[in-house]
Amino acid sequence: MMRHQNRETGIPTRKQEVYEDYAYVLAFFPRANSKVIARKTGFIVEALGERYFKLLELLAFDNATFTLGERIYIGKPDSRGKIISVLGRLTYDMLSPDSKDEIPRIIEKIVKNNEKYFVNYFNTLQPINPRVHALELLPGVGRKYRDIILREREKKAFESLEELEKRCGLNDPLKIITKRVLDELTGQTRYNIFVRRE
Repeated sequence: MMRHQNRETGIPTRKQEVYEDYAYVLAFFPRANSKVIARKTGFIVEALGERYFKLLELLAFDNATFTLGERIYIGKPDSRGKIISVLGRLTYDMLSPDSKDEIPRIIEKIVKNNEKYFVNYFNTLQPINPRVHALELLPGVGRKYRDIILREREKKAFESLEELEKRCGLNDPLKIITKRVLDELTGQTRYNIFVRRE
């Protein structure tokens, strides 16, 4: 049975197919070969999914224009606008150097644009097993900060990154989340909190 990490708890659960509706442009190549479909060429876009952080290769219309970091719709085929199709998933190693350079900035952008969604992780993350809490997987959050976060969220749920920083003393929660997402994208983690693993 295939399993993935529950996005709210960090606990392994059954795999369910999910799709991205929006993605952010990491790099684009007006004439290039696909990395996921043999002998497929065209206007290739490398993108990062907004909800599940899927790394995607997209095929765009030849006359389309893009800017780095642009948010584009990739959901229902008849509403995509600039995108013809989602060609498939990319691994981090398959990305172009330009995409790798762009990813940290885009992750930060996604987190800022969906701040309440990501702050809620600090309100809901649970133990992964009897010895490790999902909060401890976040960079710089050891047992000390884990205990502070758990104590503070019992009093009142966190509502912003700024509040999380002030109440718990965490240094730059935005950077903490960004680094963890990047670690998960590069495959350096045993458990995933933010990135959908399939």
